Amino acid sequence: MEDRTERCLRLAREEHFCPHCQQKLSCCEAPPFHVGDGLGWGTDIIFVCLNDECPLYVKGWQEFEDRYGHSASCRYILCPGNEKGESMMVGGPNAFKGSEVDIDTLMAQNARYHREKEAQAKLATCVAENNLEPVLYLLTDEHAELAVRKQACELLLQLKDLACIDPLRNHSFRNTDLEQQVNMTIPELLKMMHRKECPACAEIVKSQAKTCKHCGQAL
Repeated sequence: MEDRTERCLRLAREEHFCPHCQQKLSCCEAPPFHVGDGLGWGTDIIFVCLNDECPLYVKGWQEFEDRYGHSASCRYILCPGNEKGESMMVGGPNAFKGSEVDIDTLMAQNARYHREKEAQAKLATCVAENNLEPVLYLLTDEHAELAVRKQACELLLQLKDLACIDPLRNHSFRNTDLEQQVNMTIPELLKMMHRKECPACAEIVKSQAKTCKHCGQAL
């Protein structure tokens, strides 16, 4: 099933043109409400002519002033799946500007989402395969689902891989609950592996060591 991001990407690649100025329509995020009926648009994006030299837009200012006595104009819009668009009233020159869909950003979001789902699917077999990568990816992906990240943290003790410590220590967690869970798990992992962190250089040494082999600090 096509998700929202994939649908927006597909639609954003479509090319439509304004019948009034022949300029390519911009793919924009749809406003939350339709000014005509107060209801939603039924779509996440719409195509809008943002050409300030478009005859419809240029003439609209004077027409609204003459007819209604207030400042407004119209822009040509087209909803996805429709062959014919319509004129939509706008109250200022910046209407819809800044709401253009950024395809590069959408592609990056889509790639991150699919990588998250791939990593999540690997959690079921990562311990048997001794694969730390999906666990570490989810723990350091701030956009991943919190419940999934907490599940990944629980697998650290089963994986028994000390390679997770440096990336996790150097990561800035936005969620304090997850950060606390990670900070509680690392000492447990070190103890399980008979290791400890040097308080001076933060390198990992044997738990029975009296002197850090990396910096010479007395332990």
